[in-house]
Amino acid sequence: MVIWSDEAKADLRMIYEFIAKDSKHYGRKVIQEIAIKADILDSLPRLGRMMPEIGDENVREIPMYSYRIIYEILGQNVSIVAVAHKRRNIKPKILRESKPCP
Repeated sequence: MVIWSDEAKADLRMIYEFIAKDSKHYGRKVIQEIAIKADILDSLPRLGRMMPEIGDENVREIPMYSYRIIYEILGQNVSIVAVAHKRRNIKPKILRESKPCP
């Protein structure tokens, strides 16, 4: 099961709002495509690559446009931790601060 953290949901809202300033259509399109890619993780949890700055085989990322879908494999579940711009510096504490929500 793919579970989105509150932080990841907030990231999606901010991404939409940023893109929607120029085009609501493309804002929706980008968010939908990110969500579709994340849903694939239910059947292919190791699809993404391990994040070099974290160094944990269960913490992975998938690039999508200018963003990184950052997730953690937790047993049978995949927790989407964040959707961050590729230039954003990600620190290990993001995992401790992120709480999956149903």
